[in-house]
Amino acid sequence: MEGKYEFEKKFRDQVLRCSSCGFCRAVCPVFGLTKRPAFNARGKMLILKEVMDGNVPLNDELVETLFQCTTCASCANQCPSGVNPPEIIKQVRKDMVQSGTCHPSFEGMNRVLQEHTNIYGEDEPEDFERERNKKAEFVFFIGCVGSYREDEATMATLHILDHLKVDYTLIDEVCCSGALEDVGYDVNDRLSKTNVELILATGARTVITGCPYCARTFNNKSEYDALREAGLKIIHVSQFLKDFDLGIKTDQLVTYHDPCDLGRHCDIYDEPREIIRRIAPNFVELRHNRADALCCGAGGGVRGAFAKNSIAMARKRLEEVEEIGAEVVLTECNSCVHNLNNAKLRAQKFKIYTTTQFLSQLLEAS
Repeated sequence: MEGKYEFEKKFRDQVLRCSSCGFCRAVCPVFGLTKRPAFNARGKMLILKEVMDGNVPLNDELVETLFQCTTCASCANQCPSGVNPPEIIKQVRKDMVQSGTCHPSFEGMNRVLQEHTNIYGEDEPEDFERERNKKAEFVFFIGCVGSYREDEATMATLHILDHLKVDYTLIDEVCCSGALEDVGYDVNDRLSKTNVELILATGARTVITGCPYCARTFNNKSEYDALREAGLKIIHVSQFLKDFDLGIKTDQLVTYHDPCDLGRHCDIYDEPREIIRRIAPNFVELRHNRADALCCGAGGGVRGAFAKNSIAMARKRLEEVEEIGAEVVLTECNSCVHNLNNAKLRAQKFKIYTTTQFLSQLLEAS
């Protein structure tokens, strides 16, 4: 059966395969916060069935429902029917954008990246006092959040790489623009070509990213095929650092938050824990961890479009930190650090860092 929308052509069988069992209700961060049935994957699939049957138009009235998804993939991880709601939702958003329907925040994001080189539309990132665009064995790719919002965490990572005498270079990077695909648009060809050309010009054999989403984009998007075709390896900084012993320890009670982009989307769970257990004998897992970890609420464009709910989701995650009495929360994603810190209440005394930020602090103290 020929569908009216592209999502129907690609995913009709998956939408119909949803058995409405409700397993997704228990793990959806948006539903867990709002309790609105239309906001979990089951509700979205029921709506899309009505769209495919011609009973409901894919118009502005569905923006709040279909654009309020962090694409955390908890639902896909739990679905007994093998449905992948995040991939379906991303295609639905593309269909909506192509028909002139979109959330204003996402229209703004696309417009900003048409005119600027980063998602914030800012002209001057932190300098980081490192040479750029030189020949080196490694390229360290920072990402927008690490460049413009969590620059202290980025500087800490660079200190670690310097301490280890890594032969790396920064580049005059621009936004990888992979996030555009989450909100209904295409990867920005101008930006992707700029990154590819700059990376290849360094002669590097490996790209280390400070951002899990950048790693996903470089590894999976066709716009970055040239990197892989040239034989470059693209890894997250946690994968690079897991084999190094910095000879530092802490007796603080440390826990770890699994970023959705690194965990469920890239299946990277052990490497960050290897690093943390080496330095923190008092490591304790959060109640929900690894593939079952709660989303911090920042992904899928939700932080920009539904900020209040995004912060509320982050606060639910931080409740688990209080449960175990952790003093330090580590994570491997600048977006998670940013959202969790914005959500932290003044009465909550624990600290939230990227792992490399904490490593750098311990190194300085030693």
